[in-house]
Amino acid sequence: MSDQPDDLFGGLVEDHLAAERPLAARMRPSSLADVLGQESLLADNGFLAQAIAADRVPSLILYGPPGCGKTTLARVVAQSTKAAFEELSAVSAGLADVRAVLTRARDRLATGQRTVLFLDEIHRFNKGQQDALLPGVEDGLITLIGATTENPFYEVNAALISRMRVLTLGPLSQSAMGALLDRACERPDGLAGRVLLDTQTRGALIARAAGDGRHALNLLDAAAAIAGPGPLGVETIALADGGRAVIYDRDGDAHYDTISAFIKSIRGSDPDAAIYYLAVMLHGGEDPKFIARRLIVAASEDVGNADPNALSVATAAAAGVQFVGMPEARIVLAQAVTYLALAPKSNAAYRAIGAALADIETHGAKRPPLALRDSSRRNAKNFGHGTGYKYPHDAVDGVMSGSLLPDDLAGTRFFVPNSRGVEGRLSARLAELRAVAPTQGPLLVAGSALPGSQNEPGHDEEEAAHSGERNVAGRERDELHHEDNGDADDKDQGESVP
Repeated sequence: MSDQPDDLFGGLVEDHLAAERPLAARMRPSSLADVLGQESLLADNGFLAQAIAADRVPSLILYGPPGCGKTTLARVVAQSTKAAFEELSAVSAGLADVRAVLTRARDRLATGQRTVLFLDEIHRFNKGQQDALLPGVEDGLITLIGATTENPFYEVNAALISRMRVLTLGPLSQSAMGALLDRACERPDGLAGRVLLDTQTRGALIARAAGDGRHALNLLDAAAAIAGPGPLGVETIALADGGRAVIYDRDGDAHYDTISAFIKSIRGSDPDAAIYYLAVMLHGGEDPKFIARRLIVAASEDVGNADPNALSVATAAAAGVQFVGMPEARIVLAQAVTYLALAPKSNAAYRAIGAALADIETHGAKRPPLALRDSSRRNAKNFGHGTGYKYPHDAVDGVMSGSLLPDDLAGTRFFVPNSRGVEGRLSARLAELRAVAPTQGPLLVAGSALPGSQNEPGHDEEEAAHSGERNVAGRERDELHHEDNGDADDKDQGESVP
């Protein structure tokens, strides 16, 4: 355990704290057998259980939502491994605190005792503070256990991550939550049988806590204080809760996970799910203009020409959000969301531009055929510009034969429409055009394995950018912090004559 306080009244303070601790603190397990949830880690064949049994626990990062047991596991590990336990919070600790822990750990190691340092909210340490931990972790001077609710692969230095094992903890299951509440009602250091939970009230507590064990116990404690001894009712639980706060950080994991689920629900044609995630974002304080921008992208990327009107609906919604603001903007967004979710889907335009860009990235930009080059400038015609160009409107069908792509790309198909919605009619029209104007050269469908194809991995990575993905270096979101400046002015179409 950590060193005893050396002030005169430290013992008295600890005694008073023990008597006044919240129910959640009193119910904190002191042994591995008492820990509820996280079965994949704590089962007999689980990684953490085996590491504790062998007394060879490595440095860890415990990553999970609030109330899932990160602090509890860190303390149980320390008690189970015969190591001294030091605890710091990155919210208030600094470099001096870290160096002091390392000094004490070195002194203990001289007597054969190891030190476990639990660093809560490790993601709040800056790079310099995290770097100060590196020598101690590298040399085995300390076993570092960091806890975080934010994705450590974005928030913790790569050098530190590489020396630690990341364990992902999930919200507590309903069965674990139920066992936790029953234990709190029955134990002498809990509510000691003064409070009774029927099935309905127990279920209400579990539902409101949403996998957060600490919140469940705090809510039970507050409800018990209101109701006094005897049965608790659902109404008392609601009164004690006072409105459950939504876990939503506009710069954290909840934001990125929710916007990802939102876009994927629209893409998956599930209006109920899309509306729900829209409500989560709005309730959490998300900027409605950011949501509107994502809808414009979804209208082109996922609906496309299967319903060209979707883009008009999305841009009209963005204008409406800008004009009326919240709270009425929620209705505008809901209309656009449901329209896009129910619209037929096509990503043909998205894949077409991706295929063309990939070709240019690989092979470079090729010059247009001479017939298509600008011939209006002086001496341009002397270089053959415009020679052989035929005006399509002079043709009977308004279509000229042959490919207009650069010669090396003749026959390449970047745009491959599907048969859904309006795009089905466009696809038939394209087939007619290609029959009238057959291309020369082999038929090549570009981008058949682009990220985002049904059978290829990678769309999550690509879609992360469309979901307002974090800038790893600075974690800034352009969508929230500045508005687009509009399209750049069209540049002069002229080019230098060779």
